[in-house]
Amino acid sequence: MSSNAASLYARISSNPEQTQALFRQALQDPNGAMDSICNLGNELGLPVTAQEVREHLASLNDEDSNRWVVKARGGL
Repeated sequence: MSSNAASLYARISSNPEQTQALFRQALQDPNGAMDSICNLGNELGLPVTAQEVREHLASLNDEDSNRWVVKARGGL
């Protein structure tokens, strides 16, 4: 399933509106944002767990990912 996290991240990243909406949600409600990410994965046929998403984000070494982790640390 870890490849699902990478695929889901790529899908989300390719949609700037969705990326920003999830980021704004993460600022207000980190756990809700994680739920939204997991639900989106299910809808797209890319099921992921919250832990898989966290591990994938931690494995990335780019500014945008680091911003997510720092700003939404509580849930992500």
